[in-house]
Amino acid sequence: MLDLAYETPAPKVIAGAKQDWELVIGLEVHAQVASNAKLFSGASTTFGAEPNSNVAFVDAAMPGMLPVINEYCVEQAVRTGLGLKAEINLFSAFDRKNYFYPDLPQGYQISQLYHPIVGEGEVLVDMAPGVARRVRIERIHLEQDAGKSIHDMDPNMSFVDLNRTGVALMEIVSRPDIRGPEEAAAYVVKLRQILRYLGTCDGNMQNGNLRADVNVSICKPGDYERYQETGDHSVLGTRCEIKNMNSMRFIQQAIEYEARRQIRIVEGGETVDQETRLYDPDKGETRSMRSKEEAHDYRYFPCPDLLPLEIEQAWVDGIAASLPELPDAKKARFVQDFGMTEYDAGVLTADTESAAFFEDVARGRDGKQAANWVINELFGRLKKEDHGITESPMSAEQLGGILDLIAKGDISGKIAKDLFEIVYTEGGDPAEIVEARGMKQVTDTGAIEAAVDEIIAANPNQVAKAQQNPKLAGWFVGQVMKATGGKANPKAVNELVSAKLGL
Repeated sequence: MLDLAYETPAPKVIAGAKQDWELVIGLEVHAQVASNAKLFSGASTTFGAEPNSNVAFVDAAMPGMLPVINEYCVEQAVRTGLGLKAEINLFSAFDRKNYFYPDLPQGYQISQLYHPIVGEGEVLVDMAPGVARRVRIERIHLEQDAGKSIHDMDPNMSFVDLNRTGVALMEIVSRPDIRGPEEAAAYVVKLRQILRYLGTCDGNMQNGNLRADVNVSICKPGDYERYQETGDHSVLGTRCEIKNMNSMRFIQQAIEYEARRQIRIVEGGETVDQETRLYDPDKGETRSMRSKEEAHDYRYFPCPDLLPLEIEQAWVDGIAASLPELPDAKKARFVQDFGMTEYDAGVLTADTESAAFFEDVARGRDGKQAANWVINELFGRLKKEDHGITESPMSAEQLGGILDLIAKGDISGKIAKDLFEIVYTEGGDPAEIVEARGMKQVTDTGAIEAAVDEIIAANPNQVAKAQQNPKLAGWFVGQVMKATGGKANPKAVNELVSAKLGL
């Protein structure tokens, strides 16, 4: 695999009233494990079911019901760790995190604090061609989700839906390595991309299957470098956590607002209180949810209902051997094998479906040409219609057929675009359409020469101008193409025009 070289982006700098400030950001991403059953019960994880229909006795905390670990969820967590180049802990354990919520029937959440299943890893966040931020992953732990409280169905009552209760989550905790709002959003995009490649989370943020808690603090220029050298978090300033972000745009807006709020506080001679905040997208501001100082003591202790989780290295190795080609490796291969730009490779590897479609088109054909048609023509058209590649009315086989006709000289680039429109809107086999509609390119030099002679004879003044300024020969080429309905071979036309004009 070709290793692509990257430069580190400059940190975001915000000008305060008194001095410049830099941002320091860390994220805790909660990713729902792609699994048909919950973490400790066999209840379904299907989204959109009738309220409280996917609830087992364990989820509802019925007396005497004991949790049983879902091995597939453990496998998915290990797969995720391997995909993030992280250390897999062969020994891990579950703890009880005690707190009261109406939609948490047990009165505690089964999570992992002291011994998570996945240790340190990393994510390379692409910011621009040749520019990327390496974000360290501190840990990934498994935990069960809570239910959902619904407050807008009745003016006097709230309702509780326990369908999500017990669904397996992976909490992916980053180091405070992110240096700006755009980087934070790009980090979530990249993490979501990797999870979808791995098949461990569908990344659907609308359904709440991927959401982030964003930790924001400010520091003076140079303080972050001191933190990197010493590991002393105190130089980074007091952080505030913004909970439950499920939109890339809102993540950026919330960070921008929160950073400026903290700058105003510090420059005003006061101190930032460490607290949990919520983002209000309607007002474009964060507001206090609860103070960390006033937060409950969660009284973590080892879950007495679950033995420590011990896995074997051979099992981990088997999972590693089954990993798919991940985005960074695929992107580097596309650059190397197809000679395309890093930008184009990034577009084509944005998701597995796009990458697979392109590879089907490019197989046995010119890779750069295939990339151009997939990105500019097909993706461009789909974007206008707000469709994804899975909704494309044109198959990879059909687009490949158009490229084959260009390669054989049966059609010109202009005719190919007309053909693309026909196939996209009407369907059908490209080769058959070309034959049936008389779209085949004229390659008979005799016929082309006759058209060239006729146009030259009819335009003596233009001939004289072209002989004085050879660039004007393009006018004759255009006239010949027009006279032949765009079917003449452009290369043959250019050669004949140049020869006839003595250029």
